[in-house]
Amino acid sequence: MSIKALALELYRARQNVDRIQKEIEISSGETEQSLKDELKIAEKEWQMLRKMLDGHKESGSFKKRFNQFTSFT
Repeated sequence: MSIKALALELYRARQNVDRIQKEIEISSGETEQSLKDELKIAEKEWQMLRKMLDGHKESGSFKKRFNQFTSFT
């Protein structure tokens, strides 16, 4: 997946998180718990995409420079 596509998915995931947070603020007590569960899932998706984007942006030279430290395990 390209960086542009990841960034677009990250933006959509953030918009979804924001939408759910606004719905929680105006929701009644009976729907609030289901919205909170939905929010947890949406936040995890956003975090996963963020980590993917951050990892994809690292250059090859950066990875090679720190690759030597993984051989000590």
